[in-house]
Amino acid sequence: MGLIEDIKKNKASYLMIAPYMLLFTIFTLIPVISSIFLSFTNYNMLQPPKWVGWANYIRLFLADKIFIKVLRNTFIFAFLTGPLSYFMSFFLAWFISEFNPKIRAILTLIFYSPSLAGNVFFIWAFIFSGDAYGLINGWLMRLGILKEPINWLQDPNYVLWVIIIVQLWLSLGAGFLAFVAGFQNLDKELFEAGAIDGIKNRFQELFYITIPQMAPQLMFGAVMQIGASFGVSTVVMALGGLPTRQYSADTVVTYLIDYGTVRFEMGYASAIAVVLFIAMLLTNKVIAAILKRYSTE
Repeated sequence: MGLIEDIKKNKASYLMIAPYMLLFTIFTLIPVISSIFLSFTNYNMLQPPKWVGWANYIRLFLADKIFIKVLRNTFIFAFLTGPLSYFMSFFLAWFISEFNPKIRAILTLIFYSPSLAGNVFFIWAFIFSGDAYGLINGWLMRLGILKEPINWLQDPNYVLWVIIIVQLWLSLGAGFLAFVAGFQNLDKELFEAGAIDGIKNRFQELFYITIPQMAPQLMFGAVMQIGASFGVSTVVMALGGLPTRQYSADTVVTYLIDYGTVRFEMGYASAIAVVLFIAMLLTNKVIAAILKRYSTE
């Protein structure tokens, strides 16, 4: 009864958020619940789902060696590109925060532009082309480091690391902009008080004044970077194909796409999606607990 009374009392507010809640329910909540249900079924989109219980999850972790491989690739992406791009975004935003507004705007555009032009993968395909005309092969052969070209995007020994490099190039996105905005809204009086209390340099200001004030931006940036690093797929498919040779650079998302849109094993694909969702959720919880220690609240 309390909920009904609250809705009546704040009906204008509920009415304003109703369109968002409707879209959220249709395009987020229902698909998530459907995926969880379908993960316990055998469903090929042609016949009704058949309940199989935990069979898909048992197959994932005990019988599917390729899934273990792509899961390892995903964690490599997450724990390399995630923290690196996160700290790179933060320190670049910190670096440009002291410039005047015009120079800061130009530098922000320069650093943010790769995420705007991220779909121009043919540039990287040319740079890492597997023949002697590729830029990397051409330079290394001209310097005498290589005697013959390396097929960077097809060789299982190299393709994962090439894609990690490209993903880092793409990583200065919304989190970087949030950091730039956060640095422009710091309480300047705290810096004056810190100088009186004995803070002597910018690094002490960073750890004792700046970071505690930027807890919301730090959390937002962490969530965005975690989502980006766990959700790497487009760059993998564009440069390495679907699947990559020997699944050497495939991630959980590309493996999900393979089973969901190529093989139409929707039950198994849903199980893969649920595992990815749980991994991202747990990682977000850990990051939130760590950042909470530095919050001023």
